[in-house]
Amino acid sequence: MSSELLSLFWDSFVETLIMVGIAGGIATAVGIPLGLILSITAPGNVLERPLLNRTLGLLVNAVRSTPFIILMVAIIPLTRLITGTSIGTAAAVVPLAIAAIPFVGRLIEGALREVDAGLVEAAQAMGATPLQVVRKVLVPEALPGIINGLTIMLVNLIGFSAMAGAVGGGGLGDLGIRYGYQRFMPEVMAMVVLILIVVVQLVQTFGDVVASRVDHR
Repeated sequence: MSSELLSLFWDSFVETLIMVGIAGGIATAVGIPLGLILSITAPGNVLERPLLNRTLGLLVNAVRSTPFIILMVAIIPLTRLITGTSIGTAAAVVPLAIAAIPFVGRLIEGALREVDAGLVEAAQAMGATPLQVVRKVLVPEALPGIINGLTIMLVNLIGFSAMAGAVGGGGLGDLGIRYGYQRFMPEVMAMVVLILIVVVQLVQTFGDVVASRVDHR
């Protein structure tokens, strides 16, 4: 490969890291509280609010059921409003974050549901408030599952970021489409796939190690 093409690979790799990093950070910051609310407001839980739970659940399901490529196109006006453009790395972050937030919310909700109900009941019997139950029982006990969920989210975002390249989102996906497919350079496409596989393996391995470290069971 020429030095120019290698430079393109590096720039595209950095763009992918930026997209996944920023979108993942936003999804984590919003998705974890969303998952907590979905969990504790469910019927029979520490802060039961059936109407709020159903409303949030419907909204989460609506976003999750929308294919990512359609979501990207559907929210172009919002993307332009936030970033001033509908193409490029910055523009791709908006649909990536919006797609990941409900996904993280459901993963966090699932991790919290795995916490032994007896621990929650014991904390409540000792007079713990709902906030104390969340901070002292639910989150610490569910931490390995939460980390596994965030790892899954990052892996999915890497795949979504490559898909975003098909509509001008930048990153490795864009490089693979423009050079590997449109210019008939299969070696470029193969290299893009190889890099994505390596990145996914590194992220998954790191997530597994961290989850095992915080698992006190």
